[in-house]
Amino acid sequence: MQEVNYKTAKELGILPEELDSIKEILGRTPNFTELNIYSAMWSEHASYKNSIKWLKTLPRTGKHLLAEAGSENAGLVDLGDGLACAFKIESHNHPCAIEPYQGAATGVGGINRDIFTMGARPIAQLNSLRFGNPEDKHNRHLMRGVVRGIGNYGNCFGVPVVGGEVAFDDCYTINPLVNAMSVGLVETGNTISATAGGAGNPVYIIGSLTGKDGIHGTTFASADITEDSVEDIPSIQVGDPFMEKLLLEASLELRDSGALVGMQDMGAAGIICSTSEMSERGGCGMKIDLSKVPLRQKNMEAWEILLSESQERMLAVVEKGKEHVVEAIFAKWDLECAIIGEVIDGDLLQFYYRGELVAETPASALALGGGAPQYDREYVEPAYIKEYKKFDINSVPEPENLKEPALFLASHPNIASKRWVYEQYDSMVRTVNMSTNLPSDAAIVLVKGTEKALALTVDCNSRYVRANPKVGAMIAVSEAARNVVCSGGEPCGITNCLNFGNPYNPEIYWQFVQAVKGMGEACNKFGTPVTGGNVSFYNQSEINGKVEAVFPTPVIGMLGILKDKNRQTTLSFRRKGDMIYLVGRSYNDISSSEYLYSYCKVKESPAPHFNLDEEYEVQNHIKALIAANMIQSAHDVSDGGLFIALLESAMPENFGFDITSDAEIRTDAFLFGESQSRVVVSVAPSRETAFIDFTSKHNIPVSTLGHVTKSEIRVDDASLGFINDFKKIYDISLENIMAKP
Repeated sequence: MQEVNYKTAKELGILPEELDSIKEILGRTPNFTELNIYSAMWSEHASYKNSIKWLKTLPRTGKHLLAEAGSENAGLVDLGDGLACAFKIESHNHPCAIEPYQGAATGVGGINRDIFTMGARPIAQLNSLRFGNPEDKHNRHLMRGVVRGIGNYGNCFGVPVVGGEVAFDDCYTINPLVNAMSVGLVETGNTISATAGGAGNPVYIIGSLTGKDGIHGTTFASADITEDSVEDIPSIQVGDPFMEKLLLEASLELRDSGALVGMQDMGAAGIICSTSEMSERGGCGMKIDLSKVPLRQKNMEAWEILLSESQERMLAVVEKGKEHVVEAIFAKWDLECAIIGEVIDGDLLQFYYRGELVAETPASALALGGGAPQYDREYVEPAYIKEYKKFDINSVPEPENLKEPALFLASHPNIASKRWVYEQYDSMVRTVNMSTNLPSDAAIVLVKGTEKALALTVDCNSRYVRANPKVGAMIAVSEAARNVVCSGGEPCGITNCLNFGNPYNPEIYWQFVQAVKGMGEACNKFGTPVTGGNVSFYNQSEINGKVEAVFPTPVIGMLGILKDKNRQTTLSFRRKGDMIYLVGRSYNDISSSEYLYSYCKVKESPAPHFNLDEEYEVQNHIKALIAANMIQSAHDVSDGGLFIALLESAMPENFGFDITSDAEIRTDAFLFGESQSRVVVSVAPSRETAFIDFTSKHNIPVSTLGHVTKSEIRVDDASLGFINDFKKIYDISLENIMAKP
């Protein structure tokens, strides 16, 4: 067995002071197997050692919450009617940079297992994707692989993809971001706990056979992407959606059998992660015989069996004496299950292999928030922030022809239709809980057997976060809430996926700290506690000796509830002649807009105008308007500004619009600026007087924009063309790019 010293530790990503801590915990020098255990469990990806202190500042309690962040595999929200919703988002960035198809597929598989390990049946998936410029051949290769991986796994597994986002920037060229979210339903009180207990109770490994794929995947995810990362392909797991489907059904049957004590997905870090986390939660230990783990490869060493991240596997603790119940269930579903050990009293994890004790360590020393190191890193405001603040709107000339930037934005990959992506996903597969597929700001999924529906969304604008991480993160939470509210829902809670560069870089860590502060402030304002999620550091690439981090990208996955599914509000204009109003105030602001960044090619500017109190009031106003049945449609103003919001409301039914700009501000700021807290609503002529009276009585800030036309688009009495002109380029822009070899 390999000698253990500081050099060995460094090769496994363990700092000298961390090796000293391990020696202190064990009372001796760890052997090579134990060193590998700590390498995996103390990696950033598994222990959150550079982030957990800040994560603990986020709000974790709320009126709908049934499980706090970190207490189980996923967040759990009470829906009423005896039902609860489990939801979570996680990243699979590094694997997708190397092997995009399997990286994305296993990301989908892993996040779905987190849901059904809670005892919930997955009913919906969303994803948030970031790639480099799609005009680049390598970026198209990554995107094709990721989208196929998500689509093929999700379609075969039988869970619809109901929403998401796709964005492009040069900063993601080598290091794409692939964040997958899953949502499931379970009867309240019928959940499965990820907790071990009961000395003598048998410990089962269930599902697929164990191989060498994914070994040290957590360590791989806690390092920079370099030109040599392709050599780490053995760290990429291989998924099997058909096996996962069987595992889902068997797990839910096991839940109802009365034999189960606790169960956990065997994802990152494999057996060592699930044994340590389940034991730590239950205040117990385990004695495991690795020789009894069913293998699909010969000559695996003990540490490889412990750290394998082979997919579609679970760890389950069952009541002693009910082994026959468990084994009958898994025989029925033609799945492997094997007793590999038992629960023991005390805090120790003991691992044997071929009769030899190969590793022994306290469970509490490994589990998240337990014995793993927790660091306070140095952080400092980056120098570029001062440069961003120097931006002056007057330095940008106004366009002479508004049609040119309007067409440019409508065809830009960040704004144009993502049909090329979502048509590869099945949004209606296994319609146990049907997605309405009506165009709205959030995805709406009906809760079968009730009058309720779920409103689901994922949101983040990384340009805003780079320009001002605190404000940008507040905007991400606010936009998610705004999307839920505009769809008729009430925001309930969030899950987050925090994608940043190297935390040992003080400027990167400053971005992270500020973003967490902003997120916490916004979540407190909207009453949306953080139910769990994922931190993904080291999203940066070292190519030819130059290190470039991705833009800070704290993706927010939000769950909202529609108490009455018939109250869903769509974003599409209903009929010619309907009046168009803007709820909220416009500002003379083009900062960090797609218009400024891509059309004007000004890359350095502050975040757009945002005020949290103003945002909160606008959302309350929209709720009131929907409750009073005052509006026909609602659509928030976000990427591309007011013009794109109007265009997206007009296109579903092929209408146009005729509007007048605000004479108090620049026309480009009015049309293409992305100042926040604005919503476009349409009002039937028969309701216009009541609408005006209502908004006046409740002090709702509204301004008249114009009206819905048959097909022409007019601004300030000038024609910009017809809806079909814009719809054609909006629909085919990304498809044309992705058709290139």
